[in-house]
Amino acid sequence: MKKAMTLTVIFQANSLNYGEGISNISELKKIHRGNGDVLTFASRQSLRYDIVRLGNEMFDWNLKTVDKSKRTVQFKEDVTIEDSVEMDLFGYLKTSKKSQKRPAVARLSHAISLEPYNSDMEFLNNMGLAERINEDPNLANIEQHESLYTYTLTLDLTRVGIDGEIELSTEEKTTRIHQLLDILKVLNRNIRGRQESLAPLFVVGGVYDVANPFFLGKVRLNIEEKGWNIDFRTIKSVCEQTFAGKKVGDQTKVALLDGVFTNEQHMKETFGDQLVTMEQFFESLNQEAIEALGELA
Repeated sequence: MKKAMTLTVIFQANSLNYGEGISNISELKKIHRGNGDVLTFASRQSLRYDIVRLGNEMFDWNLKTVDKSKRTVQFKEDVTIEDSVEMDLFGYLKTSKKSQKRPAVARLSHAISLEPYNSDMEFLNNMGLAERINEDPNLANIEQHESLYTYTLTLDLTRVGIDGEIELSTEEKTTRIHQLLDILKVLNRNIRGRQESLAPLFVVGGVYDVANPFFLGKVRLNIEEKGWNIDFRTIKSVCEQTFAGKKVGDQTKVALLDGVFTNEQHMKETFGDQLVTMEQFFESLNQEAIEALGELA
């Protein structure tokens, strides 16, 4: 039996991930689309970093799991998924005479902007410090992009807490999934003196009989002069599909924060009982995960 959870999120944030840059210009990580749009993105690695950071801050996830072996920084040989929620959810590779590898149980996509980048720049200097010692300030330019972003997380429930001969208790598996969902509810990113909220404004997903990111790439915006509409036609089309004799929509829930999207009322009318509050959405996922783990035990 296969059970997996997937959720696709929309959040709003500013300038989340910078690349190497040129001279004194800090460039955002970008994707160029065939229609001419330039989209900024936060890499899946950056999302993973912040999930693990918050896991440590909020739930004391063990981060003392790394050392340097043969000039390679990697997880320690004697550390297992019993010791590390990070290794359990996001996998590991240990290179030695006999390499050990665990593919990720929780798979993330990049967080890609839903609004195109329009070459906004910010000019910076450190005049406040330079004036203290009568020196000329250092100058810098950084790209800026305020946008709605979307990412997808897919979690294979059948593999949580299982690695070779190791299998954690159902209670521990449940705790780890609950902690992950709690982190996603308040996900944030510390960058260049700012703390950006990556908490969901809109989310769609559920627990299914296959580990598939059903709504990845299916969430889009219609940008109006005075606001943003979610183009939910593609979401509805996915909900009409079937897998293993079950309709995707029957296992799917949708949630949004009130007052963000201009077509909020239309969405409520269209999705009906599928549309719940944000708290109800995450509580439902947590409960369905617990039930799935009970069936798999």
